[in-house]
Amino acid sequence: MSSVPAQPAADGHVVLVVNAGSSSIKCSVYRVIDDPRVEGGSRALHGAGGQIEGIGVAPRVVAHMADGRLIVDEKFPVAQVADHDAAFRLLRLVLAVGLRDTPPAAIGHRVVHGGARHADAVLIDDDVIQELDALTPLAPLHQPHNLAAIRAVREAAPELPQVACFDTAFHAGNDIMAQLFALPYSYYGEGVRRYGFHGLSYEYIAKHLHQVAPDIARGCVVVAHLGNGASLCAMKDGQSVETTMGLTALDGLPMGTRCGALDAGAVLWMMARGMDYHAIEKVLYHESGLKGLSGVSSDMRELLASGSEQAKLAIDFYTYRIAQDVGKLAVVLGGLDGLVFTGGIGEHAAPIRAQVCERLAPLFGIALDAQLNEAGSRDGHERVSTRDSRVPVFAIRTDEEGMIALHTARLLREALKR
Repeated sequence: MSSVPAQPAADGHVVLVVNAGSSSIKCSVYRVIDDPRVEGGSRALHGAGGQIEGIGVAPRVVAHMADGRLIVDEKFPVAQVADHDAAFRLLRLVLAVGLRDTPPAAIGHRVVHGGARHADAVLIDDDVIQELDALTPLAPLHQPHNLAAIRAVREAAPELPQVACFDTAFHAGNDIMAQLFALPYSYYGEGVRRYGFHGLSYEYIAKHLHQVAPDIARGCVVVAHLGNGASLCAMKDGQSVETTMGLTALDGLPMGTRCGALDAGAVLWMMARGMDYHAIEKVLYHESGLKGLSGVSSDMRELLASGSEQAKLAIDFYTYRIAQDVGKLAVVLGGLDGLVFTGGIGEHAAPIRAQVCERLAPLFGIALDAQLNEAGSRDGHERVSTRDSRVPVFAIRTDEEGMIALHTARLLREALKR
């Protein structure tokens, strides 16, 4: 098992957070300090950070010091950064400049799928790695890269404790009605259930909303995490009640390249045409969603700038499905007291927020302020609805990495007390 430092730094734990995606690795340094004024009693202060993107295709490293000074912005040959192992080793060397005087006490990782066993963050050991590896078929776009980063750290710095923080954990307490599929009940016992994802983002939004709009946070809120992956979460008093994603991160809303909710008969139809597992997986995970419908791109910025009718069709379907599922979640909650947009698209794409809210307006009395909506989450203006909007609407920048830092520091403190 990973070792645990004898004692924390006098002014809090320094935590290196790793968020490994399919073609990028983000690393951020946080100092977690005690702060009785905030929920949970701790606050994560962001320090140096960096990202390597285009792994195996067009590698580029960008890193900044805590004060914003650029450490490096450099492109590398593909052969030098061909995989995630090489990428993490390179990024760790770059960030060593920013960590020279404040070495991390631990490393926290975003892990997409925790399965039925992990309802909270956990210190990583051999058994945990084996358990998470077994979940790879349920998160093939993410789990292998999450584990690759964990293994790379073990090789490069075996003395550092590592913590896995799960996107599924926030939804672990959902009622069984929100977890079941109408399959033989024995499957549920084998782990075939609706888990939900983007939990680290939703957890941050729940905490942040409690600070900026506590009355709304205590009520019935739907949060839309819209990025290359997309889902909605219904919250009551800051707790997950229902979500649009299920057993895997394929379910629910259409996404950048993923299909979202699908009649299982469509998969049977593909099988009847002679497509094998890998061919079907490729279609569902890589060739569908906004990319598949538009035939243009999976990038919402490109679709919004395109004059293509197919691009417009993809956008319209995307907002139609978001609005439709907001309505479903409002039924589960028994009402709607607030709507929050987050994630890359949710935070930055004002036209998407406008389309969704226009579809919802007749039912919920939502009215956006055009100027505030255009500004989005910039300049601290998080509320984007008018004062007389029956349901207030927010655009809030999420901080999954900050949540990972808090969970990692908490586990360190608990380990030190034992």
